[in-house]
Amino acid sequence: MTGLDAVGRLAFAPMTAFDVDEVHALECSVFPHPWSRTNFTDSLASGYDAWTVRDPGGLLAGYYLLMYAVDEAHLLDVAVAAGRQRQGLGRYLLDRIGARAKAQGMDSILLEVRPSNERAVAVYRRYGYREIGRRKGYYPAHAGLREDAIVMRLDL
Repeated sequence: MTGLDAVGRLAFAPMTAFDVDEVHALECSVFPHPWSRTNFTDSLASGYDAWTVRDPGGLLAGYYLLMYAVDEAHLLDVAVAAGRQRQGLGRYLLDRIGARAKAQGMDSILLEVRPSNERAVAVYRRYGYREIGRRKGYYPAHAGLREDAIVMRLDL
């Protein structure tokens, strides 16, 4: 089965409080500086647009969280399980994110990404996101240091 065949069989559902432990575990497995469990519960409590994607066996394959502000969506977090990476799921999630933002009347999507996350930066660029700025010292890094964020935007 190709990655795209596997993507077509995935099930999307709104993220709920019951998903948070599993979502947080996936987050911790793919990011060196993951969100806390509280970040996810606070996002749900704030009403952010949060979705999970599961494979046919019910295993969590990925998720994303969007926040809407006036005419721009802010992609807060997106992740694909390590075993599902490089199969087209990231691009598929970006398609879903764009469609969801358009359906909410948004004109663009904004995100921040670590410069050290070169794979993600490359994916976003290939998808059409363009760098619009930098946030100095935005992310925590190793040994108490900070890492800048690349700010990127996709016009819808």
